[in-house]
Amino acid sequence: MRKGLLMAGIALCMAATANADVPEWFKMFKISGYGMTQYQYSGQEGAKANSFNIRLGRVIVDAKPHKDWAARVQFQYNGNTSDLSSSLKVVDVYAEWQKYEFFRVKGGQFKRAFTFENPMNPIDQGFMAYAQNITKLAGFSDRDGASSSNGRDIGIQFQGDFLKNGNHRNLLHYQIGVYNGQGINQKDVDQQKDIIGGVWVMPVKGMRIGAFGMEGSYSRKGADGVVKLPQHRYALSAEYKVNDWTMRSEYIHSTGKAFSKAENSKADRGDVTVNEKLGSKADGVYALCIAPIVKHKLYAKARYDLYRQSAEWSSAKTFYEVGANYVFSKNLQFNMEYALVNNRALTGKHNYSMVDCELDFRF
Repeated sequence: MRKGLLMAGIALCMAATANADVPEWFKMFKISGYGMTQYQYSGQEGAKANSFNIRLGRVIVDAKPHKDWAARVQFQYNGNTSDLSSSLKVVDVYAEWQKYEFFRVKGGQFKRAFTFENPMNPIDQGFMAYAQNITKLAGFSDRDGASSSNGRDIGIQFQGDFLKNGNHRNLLHYQIGVYNGQGINQKDVDQQKDIIGGVWVMPVKGMRIGAFGMEGSYSRKGADGVVKLPQHRYALSAEYKVNDWTMRSEYIHSTGKAFSKAENSKADRGDVTVNEKLGSKADGVYALCIAPIVKHKLYAKARYDLYRQSAEWSSAKTFYEVGANYVFSKNLQFNMEYALVNNRALTGKHNYSMVDCELDFRF
């Protein structure tokens, strides 16, 4: 039903856009999107796999209802699911007041104000997946057991840029938000909100050095009431983009327990068993470089990606990745990479290889 309504809405918008005599109010809308197709091989002992896949597909509707306001609704299809009935979902629904550069207000469902990599478009991010610490500690497939939310939540956020230098370039950015803490498309459970924020300085053009903090909880309601798991996290981030080069590194530390079962369905929301074996601490760090071989066309890339699910070396999982990205045009890109994985948590062979190839497009 939702899929049919979405397709009908897109068809209506495209038909109206093709008509020169469209109503004036309709001109405030813009439709865009992207798709990410994938082939991936994994040589993990006892779990070897290779498959073609639809990594991601998104349709975005942007609107400018007023000169000081912007709004967005974004739909997602994710091929990495065994339940196709729930693979189509709304990921963004928000409006933002943008009158002042130094003070903007956003309300609705959108990206949490945590880390540099979280809000990035996955094509621009450049690798076969977000770094492990982003995935596990920034609200994607979160360590605490929350539903997969692509780094998003429902709430309100304040942000801005100020302190201009002689070249009229801002030197300081801040962002702080208040969120439900339950992920996308869900109301609050424990009636206590997450507070997440960050600040970064931009001392030279293309450079950002920042710090982020999060104080909140993830909760479920069981037969005997609400069980709340407090979560305390911080991140340290640095990025430098210059002459078509990209270098970025982020460290995240987390304190807080996790539920034993990840929330993959409504039934899972009532499972309040806590994974005591996992412990209450986790951390991770990544460092990457994307270097131009032919400017704006061909890139070489490498990434070191470490995540410790229990903040102990016996639980460490590390990706050593190398690859290349080829940009056919601004709307079409081919990526490939090889990863040597060392997973110390495996009982058998710790090392295995992965190969990933993607063809990504925008419209």
